Parts: sequence; C-alpha cells; structure tokens
Amino acid sequence: MSLVEFRPSDGRRALFVSYLFPPVGGVGVHRVTKFVKHLPQFGWNCSVLTVENPSTPLLDGSLKRDIPASTIICRAKTWEPSYALKAAVGQQAADRPGLLGRARRRAKALARGCGNLLLQPDAQILWRPNALREARRLLKEIPHHAIIATGPPFSSLLIGATLARQTGLPLILDYRDEWGISNAYWENKQHNWVSNAIQRQMQRRALAAASVVVATTPSSTDELTRLIQGCRSRAVARCIYNGFDPDDFAGAESAVRPRVDFGHGVDRCRLAFVGTLWNLNPIGPFVEGVLRFAERDPRAASRLEIVLAGRRTAEQEEAIARLASSPCNVVTQPFMAHSDAVRLMQDADSLLLINADKPETNRIINAKTFEYMAARRPMFVVAPEGDLWDVTRDLPGTLLCSPGDPDSIALGLAELVDRHRRGVRYDHDAWNIARFERRTLAGQLAGLLDQAVLHEVHRAAPPQPARTARDELAEEMGALELAEVGS
Repeated sequence: MSLVEFRPSDGRRALFVSYLFPPVGGVGVHRVTKFVKHLPQFGWNCSVLTVENPSTPLLDGSLKRDIPASTIICRAKTWEPSYALKAAVGQQAADRPGLLGRARRRAKALARGCGNLLLQPDAQILWRPNALREARRLLKEIPHHAIIATGPPFSSLLIGATLARQTGLPLILDYRDEWGISNAYWENKQHNWVSNAIQRQMQRRALAAASVVVATTPSSTDELTRLIQGCRSRAVARCIYNGFDPDDFAGAESAVRPRVDFGHGVDRCRLAFVGTLWNLNPIGPFVEGVLRFAERDPRAASRLEIVLAGRRTAEQEEAIARLASSPCNVVTQPFMAHSDAVRLMQDADSLLLINADKPETNRIINAKTFEYMAARRPMFVVAPEGDLWDVTRDLPGTLLCSPGDPDSIALGLAELVDRHRRGVRYDHDAWNIARFERRTLAGQLAGLLDQAVLHEVHRAAPPQPARTARDELAEEMGALELAEVGS
C-alpha cells in the first residue's frame, strides 16, 4: 500500500482473533463484541476469527444482536475436549473417601499436570492449526489492513502474532487480563517453572510482533510497557478501559424497583452481585463482614438482601453457606443472559464488586464495574486499593472496603442499610461516566488502528536518501534566490 492510497477515513477492515465470541456468553465476550459493533462508525469494518465448537461453560445468544451485517465471521474447529470433560478433570471437590477416592484425586491431578505441561499456553492451543488455516484463506480472499488478537485465552495472541508475521499486517494485542496474573491465580492453571519459562518466551514473541499493546487498566498498561521494553519490541502500550453500551441500558433512568414487603413488614436493601465467584473474586471476605455486621446489629442485618447471580466454584458455595446462620436474606441465581443481568442491576439498591487481596490484583478493574456505572446504582467495593478504587471512588454513594478488614465491611454494610432506611437517592445526572461508553472506547481503538496502519505504510515506503549538510545549504541558497526574485 502506498502513502497516496492511505486515508484514515477510508473503509478499512480489521481481523479480530477472538476465541470468545457470540453465542459464547460471559463477561469476556462483551469487549470484542462491542468493538465489532461500534468500529464501523469510525471507518473500520470487522472480521472475526473465532471457534466453531467452543469448549466453554456459558452461552448467550442475545449478544448476536450487536453484530453488524458487515461483519465477516470465520469459524474454525478446535480439537479440545468438551467443557464437561475438562470440568470433571479439574474438579477439586472432595471425592469419595478411602483408597478409591485418593486414587481418583491423584489421577485428576496427574491429568491436570500433563495437560498444563503439554498444552502451552492453554488448552485452546488445540484451536491453532484450524484457526491459522481458515485465517490464511480469509486474508487471501478479502483485503484486511490490521489484526487485533484478544486474550485470554492467550493462544489467540500467538495466532495473531503468527498471522502478522506471515502477512506483514500491523498487529494489536488486546489484553483483557494480564497473562501473568491469569497463570498465577486461575483455578487449574498453576504451572511449574518449566511451563512458566515457556510461556514467558511465548509472550515475548507475541509482544515482539505487535505494533500496539492494549490493556484495560492504567497499572496493567505500565506493566505491559515494562514487558515490551524487556523484549525490545517496537510496540507501544495504551489503555482502553472496558465500558458499557447505553443501548443495553435503555430506560435505565425510569427503572425503579417497586418497594416490596418480603414477609417481615420490611423493605429490604437489595445488594446484588452479578458475575463469577472464584479465586480472584472470592466471596469469603465479604461473608466475614456480613457475619460481623449481623452479630453487632441483627435487626439492621435483617433489612439486607444479598443477591448473587452467576457461576460459583464449590469453594465459593461453601463460603456462601455460612450466611445461612445470619438474619440476612440470601438469594442465589445461576448465570443469566446479559439482558437479564442488566435488569437485575437496575433492580438493585446497590451493587457489589469483589476482588481478592493478592499480589498484583490492585491492577484489576472488573469488567462489570462499568455496567454497574451504567445502571446508576451505588457500588459497594470490597477490593484492595488500586485502579478499581480510582475509577469508582468519586461515583455517587460508593463505599470502599478492604478485603483484609472485615470490620470496615461491617461498617460499610451498616451505612448502606441506614441510607436505604432513610430513603437516600442519587440523581442520575450525578454519574459522570460518558468517557466509559463503548462507542467512545471503540473510537480510541480506531485511532490506534489508523496510527498502526499509517506507521506500517511509512515503513513500507521507499527509503529516502540521507540528507547531508550540503543538501541543507543548497536548499537555503535556493530559498534566498527565490526571495530575491520575488522582491
């Protein structure tokens, strides 16, 4: 492509490499889906390379409505086992006692260890051969101008890097989560030093192929900048937050939950959590705070209703069971379609955010944070001080608590229930959140795509001869001669 041919406003096409894409459900799908929805408004049509037979636990067909008609979807088969089989091998709940139980646990541990060692960086690497074949066919048939690979799974980043090297197209790596944090804390993904060394090298190769690396928080952007410098990549790191789509919250301002009598003559304060409870979002610290609150003021605690919607690991279910002894009303619901989750957010009096208090988790901002903002409900945050606190602290009604301080959680719950009793409400206009709209964020990505393509065009342009001091002097003399003629 020549410089003359490049125009940032021209219709261009980017290829997303994303294992997670509708009809797969869950929070990891929304980012790429919303980019695909809004990028055409900025001159970028989209293609998506995704999986034909996803080995995932959640499906949500409602997300398909966001995909524009101009989107080309290319699906490639993966050779992974079914999610049910992976879950059975990964299940760490207690098996039957005795010799047979111990044998089963050891067999599972051996299978997990072999899988983690052989399938680098993740089981989705079994998607790679077919994904590369289908992507090459697509790129050969239809001109594309850039590649965007999003992970996790991080094998998608490796596929994007391979395609970029083979085609010469600029590559943007979109880190929805940090590679290192995911490996450190995801259940069933803890690696030995061999796997960690292999994956560090894999990440270096992906970064070396990239033009731009995108993170979802400022602190993660700083960490990726450090990694980029360490592998001498020419990439630049930029932050594009997760966000919310106002279209998903149409009518949010008029959505008011009717006051309900739950059988005790009391309108309870409804605190809702929407999402997955697992190792990085553990309910345990919050449960401890609830129990202390209930012990100090049982009457106030009886006014609290806790709604937990989404997937939960067995360990988290055990922690939730401790609330059975409290006077709080606890409602658990399974994973729900995104549209239903939005209604639950709007139906709550306050929304719960949870992050683990572990090294590096201060860099995490839960993706649901921004949809909580769009629901315009106060947030009850149980997380280590860091980026999540920074984006929520100034929002109306936010209560910030540390996971390691159950007393602060108990005090926060007392304040939450008291506000509800007093009828405290917040004006919808008080939420200054326009910068987190998905369309705005897609515009930021479009700007990075324009810059990446322009940079590649300059790199491909014929080299200009080196300028010497004599050349510069000749130009100056010519300018003086023109000036004399003009006078």
